Amino acid sequence: MRTEQKQWTAEGGWQELKGSGLGDSADLVFVFGSRSLLEDASKFDEIRSFYPKANIILGSTSGEIVEELVYDDSLAVTAVDFEKTELRVASLNINDAKDSFDAGVRLAKELKGDKLVHLFVLSDGLHVNGSEIVKGINATLAEEVPCTGGLAGDAANFEKTLVGLNTAPKENQIVAVGFYGDNLEVGYGSVGGWDNFGAERLVTRSEGNVLYELDGESALDLYKMYLGDKAAELPGSALLFPLGLKFDEDSDTLVRTVLAVDEDNNSMTFAGDIPEGCYVRLMKANFDKLIEGANLAAEHTTQKGGASGDKLAVLISCVGRKLILGQRIDEEVEAVQSVLGDGATITGFYSYGEISPVVESARCELHNQTMTITTFAEV
Repeated sequence: MRTEQKQWTAEGGWQELKGSGLGDSADLVFVFGSRSLLEDASKFDEIRSFYPKANIILGSTSGEIVEELVYDDSLAVTAVDFEKTELRVASLNINDAKDSFDAGVRLAKELKGDKLVHLFVLSDGLHVNGSEIVKGINATLAEEVPCTGGLAGDAANFEKTLVGLNTAPKENQIVAVGFYGDNLEVGYGSVGGWDNFGAERLVTRSEGNVLYELDGESALDLYKMYLGDKAAELPGSALLFPLGLKFDEDSDTLVRTVLAVDEDNNSMTFAGDIPEGCYVRLMKANFDKLIEGANLAAEHTTQKGGASGDKLAVLISCVGRKLILGQRIDEEVEAVQSVLGDGATITGFYSYGEISPVVESARCELHNQTMTITTFAEV
């Protein structure tokens, strides 16, 4: 497996960062960039000219990760030549979040195969229910086939996200890549680092990923009380206080973050389901624990495979972490690099949701406010 990286910035134009000359040999190209740049179709045409034969997947971001640094308003391009692994790709248009489960089923069915070892998904970040997508995937794929990926971002604007496969990206798209064969090691890890606070509350009224009431009272009013003056900045300011969700006492905590607020209906739309009858607690940031969480996610990838030799690492971290960490944001990427080593090619983006199994299970879940890492290495 060989990798190559390029980056585009307004100041420097296109720059070669790592490797050179893959050209026609590239099988797969990851492109992560700001929405404004990806809306310019000429940028896709330039990338296609670099890699004429590759499958190119593109997604808008809330920040781009290149090696140990985080950028805004750039394009991060990582090309990969898999020497022993077969790839297949699929994409679809999703018009309504209610179609998310069926979309997951359709993508998984299209890529399902005897030698499928991993599925990577990149989805629109606003017009979907991420947890329903992964439920559809889980219902279709064999239990031993993990899935990772994430939801595209749009800085902290929550206006429009773009995803594309072999064409200029647009709204309402979901893309998946299937990896096949016996020579690919895939590692994955997803860790948060947030602290619970306040009382545990029962979800008493919700519909899918739309939350209305906690303990019989308005969830939106509760958020506004905790946000104070920042309530005027909703939905972006709600990233400061995600919800930690548990289905029962023994289940893992899943983190959910807000995508939209509807003042007329007094509701909040989250990236994934908030089922009635589950319990939630508000969460707040702990700077050191966020960075420690990134380090731990990287350690988990080495337990699942890809521990030796050169590897590709795709980091998908939540926009909420970026807003909280501020000037310290590079530290969580540096924490990952310190574990994976200089031999790893690191790319990724800041998202509206992360997809990964929990460490103990191959079933994928939708996460928010985590650092999620997928590593690929051929053996």
